[in-house]
Amino acid sequence: MRTYDEKVEVWGGLECTINRIADSYLDQLEYSGHYKREKDLELLAGLGITKLRYPVLWEKHQPNANQQIDWSLSESRLAKLRQLGIEPIAGLVHHGSGPAHVHILEESFASGLAQYAAEVAAKFPWINYYTPINEPLTTARFCGLYGFWFPHKRSDKTFVRILYNECKATVLAMQEIRKINPAAKLVQTEDLGKTHSTPLLKYQADFENRRRWLGFDLLCGKVTPKHKLWKYLLKSGLKPAELDFFIQNPYPPDVLGFNHYLTSERYLDHNIRNYPAHTHGGNKKQRYADVEVVRVGTAHADGPYKLLKSAWKRFKLPIAITELHLHCTRDEQLRWVQTVWHAANELKNEGVDIRAVTAWAAFGSYGWNKLLTRPNGDYESGIFDVLSGTPRTTALAQLVRGLSQGEEFHHPVMEGEGWWKRDDRIIYYPETKKNNIFPIRSAAAPLLILGKTGTLGNAFARICRLRNIKHQLLGREDLDVSDPSSIEKAISELKPWAIINATGYVRVDDAEDDCDTCFLVNSTGPQNLASACAQYKVKLVTFSSDLVFDGRKDQPYFEHDEVSPINIYGHSKAWAEQLVLQVNPDALVIRTSAFFGPWDQYNFVFHVRNSLKNNLQFNAAKDLFISPTYVPDLVNTSLDLLIDEEKGIWHLANNCNLSWADLAYRIAERSGYDSHLIVPSHQTNLGFRAQRPRNSVLKSVHGNMLPTLDNALERYFEHAINIEAVGNQYVS
Repeated sequence: MRTYDEKVEVWGGLECTINRIADSYLDQLEYSGHYKREKDLELLAGLGITKLRYPVLWEKHQPNANQQIDWSLSESRLAKLRQLGIEPIAGLVHHGSGPAHVHILEESFASGLAQYAAEVAAKFPWINYYTPINEPLTTARFCGLYGFWFPHKRSDKTFVRILYNECKATVLAMQEIRKINPAAKLVQTEDLGKTHSTPLLKYQADFENRRRWLGFDLLCGKVTPKHKLWKYLLKSGLKPAELDFFIQNPYPPDVLGFNHYLTSERYLDHNIRNYPAHTHGGNKKQRYADVEVVRVGTAHADGPYKLLKSAWKRFKLPIAITELHLHCTRDEQLRWVQTVWHAANELKNEGVDIRAVTAWAAFGSYGWNKLLTRPNGDYESGIFDVLSGTPRTTALAQLVRGLSQGEEFHHPVMEGEGWWKRDDRIIYYPETKKNNIFPIRSAAAPLLILGKTGTLGNAFARICRLRNIKHQLLGREDLDVSDPSSIEKAISELKPWAIINATGYVRVDDAEDDCDTCFLVNSTGPQNLASACAQYKVKLVTFSSDLVFDGRKDQPYFEHDEVSPINIYGHSKAWAEQLVLQVNPDALVIRTSAFFGPWDQYNFVFHVRNSLKNNLQFNAAKDLFISPTYVPDLVNTSLDLLIDEEKGIWHLANNCNLSWADLAYRIAERSGYDSHLIVPSHQTNLGFRAQRPRNSVLKSVHGNMLPTLDNALERYFEHAINIEAVGNQYVS
């Protein structure tokens, strides 16, 4: 455990972007439901944070010119923050281009924001911290250079004009705010990145590395005729008199807020043939690929420590990390926060005036995988998960709470190195891998996976290897779930922090004639595990089935629906659920359905493909409705829920409702095989000895935890093709 003489503060933030695409405004807080949940602020206060980046957004409050502003929502929320002892950092524009009655390429944007800022300050004179415009340079790039956001322009001229207007708007806004509150402070945020390159493209990397500071340089009055980019700005349409505004009105930020992501450091390579087409770009001289440096085997990212130190040397102004987030699995999210937290504290102890790290996207974000160019978009959870509409606490909340209280949160999965330090990070120039192994320290407690010969157990082991989670895959000879003494011996010797029970009797039809064995493996075994785990304070995950339901319901089944199995297998699983949760209420019981994966041949999808490939008919039930489950999705989400310390019964299945025959048709269509070979049949004609429920579709009160079935099938076929090409080895 590292110790520091003095630790940085912990702040919080909400992803609150309102950006414009053509004539549509996309509001992140509408998607997350924050506007309708008053208790969100109490959850944030429970994290122990001292400051919160909170939106008082122009586009939200004043969408139309000269309208009277309705402050009611912001007034109640800001008053609540004040009551809770959290100081807001008010954001006025977050990746936006302003309301429709101004234009970001015109003077109306700067003067309009200044007027709005004055109204905010008059309404809330006690607010002491402001971010008038979040990441002005990044916004200018996305709006004016790349054309992603309104006004969808793609030139240096429009980029420079937008950046100029945003920086001028920031100065004018803060001047108006300080007329009302002289103590008001500017927390100016920007992406903290760096561009790396091949030697041939060093000139382009040098230009981009100067440009990354341009917003701060303008605000600080550093852009004089001696500035490296002075001629570029004039060539791009600015006039000396316009640049003189910042020389005459310097406004150095009170805090430089840096938002750093793993994708912030880029790599430029003129060898474009080595990269996919979507990475290709260029300047007027050369074509080149632009990719994340962390994905390149021949390059090395500077990382947060070096980047923050370089910012300090350049500006000598107080620094805060104002966004800290990683869209990845929960273990990697925890590792990333810990990595940046340590970097910030090391710098502080070296004399750098670094104030805080900000736990970002408190309630997650939507659509950043598509750069907010489409409504809604894929959800990525933050400190809390809001898929169900009600915030669910994740392990990140425990980490943030611990850091804010001056205590480090420890979890065994954090002992492993993050993916950004491992060889499996490399996509481009993989031949440069040096087999750098970063083993988890032997002192870390392992995760025990039971089911060495089964599909699910092996899938857990594969994905734990990918996620660098220390684990041991055990067979019956190592731990026999039917023998309590065997369980106790394994727990005593191996000292796991959790056990995943992927064992089970899976032959649904055979169970009708082998009732005793089915109940011993599916019911008594999980009960024995649950009892031992409760005694030794070890977390437990065990799996149940959609066959605990009778199928009479016309709608999908949720966790709270009454179980009523109609076959022996279903009875064994229903009895297991009851026994497990009776002896261990903290156990996590996951119901799933019809799972398939890319690493084995014992699933419906493989059998359909294999039959059609050999031009054989395939009979599939047209009157049994299911929600298929892609094994990698099931395993990854189960691990995340385990790390979050969730408990009780959860439904995990890919978001879909279809018959087995419909699934077969989809497989035929995606495989390019003859769908006429699919024979839709009644279940009574398929030779089943065990009765199946007509409908066993699973849905969860917790929201769609897994992607859609179409998304899963797309990834399944991509993986299956790769595996067939390179052999049965792991393909991530």
